[in-house]
Amino acid sequence: MKTVVNLTQQSVIAEIEIVLDTYPYHPYQQAFAIPDLRQELITFILNRIPSFYSIISDGHISLAKAEQRNLLNYQLPRKPLDQQLHLQNLIHQGICSIVQEKSDWINHHLCETVQPGCEPSHWFG
Repeated sequence: MKTVVNLTQQSVIAEIEIVLDTYPYHPYQQAFAIPDLRQELITFILNRIPSFYSIISDGHISLAKAEQRNLLNYQLPRKPLDQQLHLQNLIHQGICSIVQEKSDWINHHLCETVQPGCEPSHWFG
């Protein structure tokens, strides 16, 4: 039996992790740790780039190993650096768009960070 693997989706998810690591924890990383927002970001990007697929045989190796191998051997068709920069730009656009569109919802669902000097001390009981 053969399985079709979406290499684009796996690459997008990996690149999202890399790009989100450059953003502050609050509110960006915290917001996109919410599964619905993360999926919305993935969808935003996948709708704007072409998809690449690979067919693998299930009988020879596990699906996880096949995906890893295909991702390691995966090369974009032309100018990989331009493609990567384009993907990173789309991720930044998606982050900004979703945060602007859902800012009230995000603020409501995220706990506000407390400044240590602003909270009363509980040490003295």
